[in-house]
Amino acid sequence: MATAILGFGNPVRSDDGVGCMVIDELKKRLGETPDGISLIDMGTSAFEVLFQLKGHSRIILVDGVINTGEPDGTLYRLPASAVNASIQEDPMVFLHSLKWDQALSYAKKILGAEYPDDISVYLISVSNTRLDLGISDAVQQAGKKVTDLILEELRLIAA
Repeated sequence: MATAILGFGNPVRSDDGVGCMVIDELKKRLGETPDGISLIDMGTSAFEVLFQLKGHSRIILVDGVINTGEPDGTLYRLPASAVNASIQEDPMVFLHSLKWDQALSYAKKILGAEYPDDISVYLISVSNTRLDLGISDAVQQAGKKVTDLILEELRLIAA
């Protein structure tokens, strides 16, 4: 089962870069990326990256989320019903600020019948998205927790 893992965020906007940090952590901890696994740093990329999802039967997304009312680093794993409810017919986006729900909306259009049913979304509560290269300790810890959870999912798939 080919799995694409996408990390969203802007690494120069402080905690917003947590999705990219998770991809970096996975690359470090996995060493050589196993066959059937694609690690994709979405960064501030837009539509061109979505075409790389073709041929994957599973997608895992990681992104920071603001205005949750919860402390920074609070971790959410969305149920399939919430993921499916987030997909829009024609979402309005800026080319360099694609968020996870917008990406799935466009991926569904691009992939058509090849759009996978198996999708996981991890969101990490953040409040600092100012121009800054550092990620706060709480958000870093949550990112490492997500990395652990994804690695466990990959182990279960491989077993």
